[in-house]
Amino acid sequence: MPIIEIKDLYIEELIPYAVSNEIQLKRYFEPELGIFVAESPKVIRLALDEGYEPLSMLIERKYIDGQGKDIVERVGEIPIYTADSDILTGITGFRLTQGILCAMRRKKLPTADEICRSSKKIAVLEDVMNQTNIGAIIRSAAALDVDAVLLTESSSDPLYRRSVRVSMGTVFKIPWTFIEGNSPDYVQYLKKQGFTTAAMALRKNTVGIDDPCLRDAEKIAVILGTEGEGLKNSTIDACDHTIKIPMANGVDSLNVAAASAVAFWELCRKRL
Repeated sequence: MPIIEIKDLYIEELIPYAVSNEIQLKRYFEPELGIFVAESPKVIRLALDEGYEPLSMLIERKYIDGQGKDIVERVGEIPIYTADSDILTGITGFRLTQGILCAMRRKKLPTADEICRSSKKIAVLEDVMNQTNIGAIIRSAAALDVDAVLLTESSSDPLYRRSVRVSMGTVFKIPWTFIEGNSPDYVQYLKKQGFTTAAMALRKNTVGIDDPCLRDAEKIAVILGTEGEGLKNSTIDACDHTIKIPMANGVDSLNVAAASAVAFWELCRKRL
């Protein structure tokens, strides 16, 4: 494999690692599918395991024969750019997590119809923009046996670097895609696909997440809203149920990522 010592920080080949606008990466080969950047050896290995195509790699010199050796051997004849840590930080603008980045080509996403046909329990994220929350929710969904994740079009992309890193690569293992339409249109769509729809929100008519009407549902979609504002009122009104997690000490809610983990555990524990 070609190991290329970096002498010029501004060559075109290093653009994927230098840009901070990840929409630019998503559109890198437009109209073809774009790219994303995977960070850390574990995340890169998982992406390779799931069939993502590597395009190039940026690796700190000391890791070529260290913790990145097996990855270097796996990626074939792609360009591998290397330098010491300070130079790589100058390119990326931050110190690399465990010294390795890999630019990879995106895959075509499944359709919402395909996901709904093959899933019994799904999470739906409405306008969730925080990349850390998206990564954490997807990690919980994968760990707690949720079948898939749907995101409204205003949500952040799960393949943005922070989301991929926080998910610990589980974003490559669980099916996800974007769902068209605004609330309550997409809620009606889910109902037509056979899902019982449950909005996580604070209302007087909520039921607990251990309610039999949720556990016994043949197909269920748990809908979570953005941090702070939560779900739209029109979404909540359109859902079959409004659900909550019982709280103590006067606390009324959890961070959306923490709340998702509790809800997924309760709703999927029979399958674990």
